[in-house]
Amino acid sequence: MSLALDPAAQDLLFREARTANTFTDEPVTEEQVQAIYDLVKYGPTAFNQSPLRVTLVRSPEARERLVAHMAEGNRPKTASAPLVAILSADNEFHEELPALFPHFPQAKDVFFAERPAREQAALVNATLQAGYFIVGVRAAGLAAGPMTGFDPAGVQKEFLDDDHTPLMVVNIGKPGEDAWFPRSPRLAYDDVVTTV
Repeated sequence: MSLALDPAAQDLLFREARTANTFTDEPVTEEQVQAIYDLVKYGPTAFNQSPLRVTLVRSPEARERLVAHMAEGNRPKTASAPLVAILSADNEFHEELPALFPHFPQAKDVFFAERPAREQAALVNATLQAGYFIVGVRAAGLAAGPMTGFDPAGVQKEFLDDDHTPLMVVNIGKPGEDAWFPRSPRLAYDDVVTTV
């Protein structure tokens, strides 16, 4: 094969990994979440910006508040997952650029002085980081159930502030019984890749 990654790791991260719909009761520890973040923080972004923010919903009261904003079909799995994370984009990420991009600290003001430019960059790069986060959850031997079926304005008001845009809600844990839907088809290489 042309990949350097061990086939078992390829399966864990991609081929056998699925979006989980049910989970066991086994808790997801703070140490596991720390290990996930400590791995995925190295994923590349433009200007090394790091707009992704993770809000862990652990308390029953917070879980109840979140479930109220989920789409009907997502409520039971969000209510029962061992851990739920709200992934959002920090639209004020540029304030950290002088430390994160030290060879060109002026990038903060040159490229991101205007709010619309920041919001666009935060959306793109935090979404990219969210993809890394999901792969990191899989690397920890856990399953992720990422969802965009929720009321963004309600989640923002309930858990975030005006500087943070909610992107997705991710249920996390060990997969439970009947956790997976059948594997959906994927596009073939020739349907996606064009050489010019």
